[in-house]
Order: sequence, then structure tokens, then C-alpha cells
Amino acid sequence: MPQSKKMITALCLWCMLQSCTATPTEENGNSLTDYVITDTPLPGNQLPADSSIYQRKLQHMVHNRPGTKWPVVGNEPEQAGVLPYSRILAYYGNFYTPAMGVLGGPEAEMLTRLKAEAERWYRADTMMPVIPAIHYIAVTAQRNPGISGKYRLRMPPAQINKAINLATTNNMLLFLDVQVGLSTLQEELPPLETYLRRPDTHLGIDPEYAMKNKAIPCSSIGTFDAADINYAVSFLANIVRIYHLPPKILVVHRFTQAMLTNYKNIIRVPEVQIVINMDGFGSPAKKIDSYKGFVAAEPVQFTGFKLFYDVDPRTGKRIMEPEEVLALYPSPLYIQYQ
Repeated sequence: MPQSKKMITALCLWCMLQSCTATPTEENGNSLTDYVITDTPLPGNQLPADSSIYQRKLQHMVHNRPGTKWPVVGNEPEQAGVLPYSRILAYYGNFYTPAMGVLGGPEAEMLTRLKAEAERWYRADTMMPVIPAIHYIAVTAQRNPGISGKYRLRMPPAQINKAINLATTNNMLLFLDVQVGLSTLQEELPPLETYLRRPDTHLGIDPEYAMKNKAIPCSSIGTFDAADINYAVSFLANIVRIYHLPPKILVVHRFTQAMLTNYKNIIRVPEVQIVINMDGFGSPAKKIDSYKGFVAAEPVQFTGFKLFYDVDPRTGKRIMEPEEVLALYPSPLYIQYQ
């Protein structure tokens, strides 16, 4: 294996260990403020889609240079969703520990920091309103099998309700993230349906911890196939249809080729907006290469980009600036900080 690939693999495994070795701790605090940077209403207000604005935003996403791959056209929803009308700025993690992301820190400090980041990204591209979000890991992969033997831990309802209250009180979007371990999406998504019926609650799924080879999570990098993505899409679309909701967003994390297979077979429906989120860390050059190679080169619908407050500077000298990320083709509409 070439030295550069060995290094990338080692870094990816190190990142996985941060999740799987996290030690639970509780943080209290309740400083709540409004962080929306625009007067655009949050989805859930049953707004009709505006086709002309929709197309204009898609063109802005590709810097007014449409090509053979981008923008991905078709499946325009009748009811307005978040994308491509606004950009999402999400903070990722779990409330039990800061080792899994920025959500594990003191709440007041986290909210203040999120507000500042949202303002920075809006200033970098004032054509795109910024909607803050919290991306909460509701099912975490574990290095121990647990009672279920599935090597995953479902968060208790009290913790998920804490995430809901935090998002609702601050007029933010909420994403519930799932790391299946040795379980499956078919087993892990139905218990979350009650929460996903909320118009402002969306879904994230992480192939990194989907261990189809039955290996222990964090010992290797997992994978999802298009069939797995299609199940999640169908699951969300059914909720949208039954409860007459605006389109749901599905975030799929990715930083290697094998993490997502048969991407051309992924179905797209008006009820679900799919974001392939570049989840790798390291130097700006490595992150851009991953984005170009595994996200932009295999178009699904929309794209995202993840930034690490601690790991990017440690492994790649610095965190990329908003202007650098927004210059990518296509410009990511979902930004995530861990």
C-alpha cells in the first residue's frame, strides 16, 4: 500500500476510535438564543416550492457553470424543502462526551460558537441564507457487543428529547444520526420514526460504522450500498407522504470509495433530499481530493463538507476557511463541524 494511503487509513481509524472509546459525561446548562441568519421561515410552514428560485439556487451551487454531472436535475418537490434554498450549518456530536464532537461541550458556549459560525458562513455567501442545525448521534457504534450483540448503543429518549428541545427552542434544524454497527437500518430507523415525524427533524446515516463484514466497529471502515440508501429514502418518503410533511433531508457520510457502493442505483424522490457529506479530515489538499474523488465525481443530489475543530489542525495544520469550501464545485449546501 502506498505511504499516503497508509497514512489516510491510519487517520480514519484514529477518528473512528474517538467515537468508539468515548466516555459518557453529562453537561448541564440552558442558554438558548435565536440563531437563524435569515428571515426565511424554517421548513414545516407548508410553503409551496418556487421553481424559478429553485433553479436559480442550483445554478448558484455550481457557480453558474452547469456541466454534465452538476447540478443534478429532476425530482423537484412541490413543497419547499431546505435545499437548495438555504445552506445548513450543523454542529455534530453527542451530549455525553466532547470526544464525539462539539455538541458534547458546555451548551451555552456551543450555542454562542454556532451563532458565530453561522454568521461567518452567511457573510462568505450572502446569496444563501444560513440555517443552523444540530446533528445528534442517536445511535452510536460501540467496541463492545452490548446486550443486543449489535455493537451499537441507542440513546435514551431523554437525550433525544434534549436534542429536540435544544433545536426547537433555538429555531434550528435537527438531524438524528445512526451508526448501525452490526445492526441494520431496517432495525434502527423504525424506533426513530416518532421523532422523524417532526417537520424540522432529519436523518443522517454513517457507512463508516456499518459493519457488513461482521467486524467490530472501529477495527475497519464499514460500507453502505445503494440498497441501504434506498431503504432510508423510502422510509423517509413514506413518513413525508403519510404526515404531509415538507421534504426530509438524508445526510450520508463518506470519505472513501468503498463506503458507498453502486451510487448510480440510488433512487431520488421529491420527498427526500440526499446529501453526500465529505467526512474526511486532514490537510485542505487531502480534504479537497476526497471531495472531488468520492463526492463530486459520483453525483447523487446535493453535497456536504465536514470540518474538524481539533483533528484538522492536528493532522493538516489548519481548518479550511468558508471561502475555500464554498469555492468547491459544486458548492456544498450542508456544512458540518465536529
